[in-house]
Amino acid sequence: MCYDVNAQLETQLKRAMRDADEHAIREIREKMARETDLPLFHVTGFQHPKMIIYTNGNPNAPVVSQWGLVPFWAKDKKDIWNKTLNARGEAIFEKNSFKTSAKNKRCLIYIDGFYEHHHHGKETVPYYISRKDLQPIALAGLWNEWTDPETGEIRNTFSIVTTEGNPMMAEIHNNPKMAGPRMPVILPDGLEDEWLKPYRDELDQKQLEELLRPYPESELAAHTVGKLRGKDAVGNVPEAMVPVVYDDVKTTY
Repeated sequence: MCYDVNAQLETQLKRAMRDADEHAIREIREKMARETDLPLFHVTGFQHPKMIIYTNGNPNAPVVSQWGLVPFWAKDKKDIWNKTLNARGEAIFEKNSFKTSAKNKRCLIYIDGFYEHHHHGKETVPYYISRKDLQPIALAGLWNEWTDPETGEIRNTFSIVTTEGNPMMAEIHNNPKMAGPRMPVILPDGLEDEWLKPYRDELDQKQLEELLRPYPESELAAHTVGKLRGKDAVGNVPEAMVPVVYDDVKTTY
């Protein structure tokens, strides 16, 4: 799955920089960044951090969104948003929580890397995964605007789409309680905009589903890091990504 990420401001600026959109760059730096929880060296989705996303509604206008999608029909976000941090790609067009967003509200989330836990005997060992070329990772996401029925507040929320894990992730993400290894859907360079194209019919759905593939392990790197949970957790600091060696555990990929 994908519950822990590293996301820096410069990385989330990638799309605006790519398009040389000076207005969007200034808007993010001078205004939007203050509305987010950046910098995020390590954050878990269960903290529901505020990040920057690019939506299919206006692909060149970033918005602040909170991790944990709340569907329009939800009466209370607390009952659902811990369950919607990730969306299984195989079911997004059928599952009630995601099917409306899968058709009409898709987004991109740019991150530096993500963390996954490896089960080694009685110990749980965290890994940090990033692109080998250290370029930003574009994740496929779903979003929704939810209106709090009690306060009238409009909250923008998102979920990260996941798919079957590649061979490297199959070794790392070996949770015995899960049906199989998972990983976030990483969109290859040049295909990000394909995820934001309009949905009109089943043919468009098939084209979108074609994007929900495991990212090649040859383009990813991974290394073990310090504890992310419990009393020994490193916290939201740059040291969260520093390599840490564990006995009898493969330290790098």
